[in-house]
Amino acid sequence: MRNTKPLGLAAMAAAAALTLTACGGGGDEQAGGGETGGSGESVRIGIKYDQPGLGFRDGDQYTGFDVDVATYVANELGYSADQIEWVESPSANRENMLANDQVDMIFATYSITEERDQTVDFAGPYFVAGQDLLVRAEDDSIQGPADLEGKNLCSVTGSTSAQRVKDDQPGANLVEQPGYADCLTALESGQVDAVTTDDIILAGLASTEANQGKFKVVGNTFSEERYGVGLPQGSDQCEAVNEAITKMIDEGAWEEAVTANTEGADYSYNAELNPPEPEPCGE
Repeated sequence: MRNTKPLGLAAMAAAAALTLTACGGGGDEQAGGGETGGSGESVRIGIKYDQPGLGFRDGDQYTGFDVDVATYVANELGYSADQIEWVESPSANRENMLANDQVDMIFATYSITEERDQTVDFAGPYFVAGQDLLVRAEDDSIQGPADLEGKNLCSVTGSTSAQRVKDDQPGANLVEQPGYADCLTALESGQVDAVTTDDIILAGLASTEANQGKFKVVGNTFSEERYGVGLPQGSDQCEAVNEAITKMIDEGAWEEAVTANTEGADYSYNAELNPPEPEPCGE
């Protein structure tokens, strides 16, 4: 059952994500570490700018589940909304940005892997996603990967999602597009039968105002992606970040953030894996 109690600080932290740049923290402030807060200190947080429902920039507004979690964690670490500098952190640049002191932490659908763990530290996870399928709202013919035989399936060129389909579902006709927005256009028009990537990314895409009610997430995940908070190697913030994530979950703010950012997508997260328990630091 969803938590419906007033969330106090948690609700204020989530709401602050919608008004961040009214207080500073604009997207053009990249790696300068400028003094944006009243105390003369700021925190530079890397997010995606192009993932609706997770990390999305629209003018001077920053929204999404990653943004809400990052804002809550920053608040618990002692940073107010006007002390956050949002920094665009594309997938290919995340390790370098942490190593080169361009950001202090990253919340950007950043899966914890053994390979990445060699060069950066991770707190969390704060969400466990899984590769899933997005189909048209009225289509009940696709319930999972086994139903993709002979179907047209869209994913983004070069993505791990596309490669997994090539390896595991050779009977599917893989249609690769430069971005997921292109995949949704093809899905709506009937050119493809499904779109695949992480379930919460699909939910975020389907929850946008233009897409609400048109699509549904199948809800049969076939991978496990632990979204962690990327930290510079040797950071002393891991324990504090984990405590903040745990508090956000316990207070109900985590649940509320997931719900708010996937509304209209006909989506339910994997309740066997979520909400996750952050892993011990240094392991």
